[in-house]
Amino acid sequence: MSEAPRTEDPRRRETRRAPSVVIVNTGDGKGKSTAAMGMVMRSVARNWQVAVVQFIKSGKWKVGEEKMGHRLGVEWIAGGDGFSWDSEDLDRSAELNRETWDLARRRIETGTHRLVVLDEITYPINWGWIDAEEVAATILNRPDKVNVVITGRDAPARLIEIADTVTEMTPVKHAYEQGIRAIRGIDF
Repeated sequence: MSEAPRTEDPRRRETRRAPSVVIVNTGDGKGKSTAAMGMVMRSVARNWQVAVVQFIKSGKWKVGEEKMGHRLGVEWIAGGDGFSWDSEDLDRSAELNRETWDLARRRIETGTHRLVVLDEITYPINWGWIDAEEVAATILNRPDKVNVVITGRDAPARLIEIADTVTEMTPVKHAYEQGIRAIRGIDF
């Protein structure tokens, strides 16, 4: 049974302009980083300086977003060394993620970039490699025009608390569950 179209405007009547926002894309479903990349495209189209900082993904991975990001002038930092279960040295993985956070923190604090994407940062926070309160404090004290997008499963409560928008991706069905491998151009 279909429902009737809305006839009244559901939007709030009173709104204000914010100089920037914090967005969290979390949950077990596909699309967290993909949604963030959509915001990267919008920001580039507005001539913003954009930085994408990836915490788990290795610079060895050949992801389509990075290839296009470079072409469009996006600063791209892939500081991780891959999935934790592939790591030969988790202490080294933790160190790489702390170094990557330091690079991300500087991108936020300088105010040069209007958009900073912290892709997959929830994992190193949840593993205790990066301090959630330090991340929250950096984001809360950011220059006015710096928008921050956080992606990853199980977003820490503190990041959800400081965010302006939080979206939880919920899986309904996924090709991987049917035994279908990730597809270049669709999944990476």
